[in-house]
Amino acid sequence: MSVDFARLSAALTEALSLSRPPVAVCFAHELAPGVAPYAGQPPAGCVFWQEAATATFATAPAHHALCSIGVYTHRLEMPAPVERDLQDALKVFGDLGYVRPEDLAAIPTLRSGPRYVVYAPLASAPLNPDVVLLFVQAAQTLILSEATQQVEGGFPPALGRPACAIVPQAANSGRGALSLGCCGARAYLDALTDDVALFALPGPKLEAYVERIAALARANATLTRFHRLRREAVASGAMPTVADSLAALSR
Repeated sequence: MSVDFARLSAALTEALSLSRPPVAVCFAHELAPGVAPYAGQPPAGCVFWQEAATATFATAPAHHALCSIGVYTHRLEMPAPVERDLQDALKVFGDLGYVRPEDLAAIPTLRSGPRYVVYAPLASAPLNPDVVLLFVQAAQTLILSEATQQVEGGFPPALGRPACAIVPQAANSGRGALSLGCCGARAYLDALTDDVALFALPGPKLEAYVERIAALARANATLTRFHRLRREAVASGAMPTVADSLAALSR
């Protein structure tokens, strides 16, 4: 049975009031028919997330070559110049105390590297997404963390550097994950402003997540109004019971 990604994208966007559309990240071993290769050479692979809000394209390892950290986290083919860049970057990180040698093993990487990574708006994804990325704010993350608890029976991890590690984290675990970004991604992405983070949903469980997110968004809206009414009542000198507040909510 085919999945209606346009419907799921619209449901996510409406429930969470997203300012940017959800992005599909698809791992492939062959080029998908009708999907054009990426044109250009970005400074970092995270740039693809931003551009995929409005375009569909396929990337090969060479497109990721200027970001050796992204090549590492995605287990892409790593030619010698990229390997040298990675070692140089890790040395700088170590000298700064940013990534110590013992930290490296804790950074998620894909279990197996794809030949291509296809990026697209979720609504028009040409392949089943392995991961769906959302640019979110704190109130939206609240609903997403609640959805993760209900779908997975646990809470999502909050990852720091590197931001690209959120993709293997969600893909490997099959669970939702939050990334607070990293200084590199925040330098390269206009969309990743100081008040924005990243949330990754595992593609195979997308429909279950969307169902819970929609229900929780409705519940949060109702409960927010409930609590605001109680605050107003208490501020006016009242001592409302829950039944009183429910009655005010229904009026």
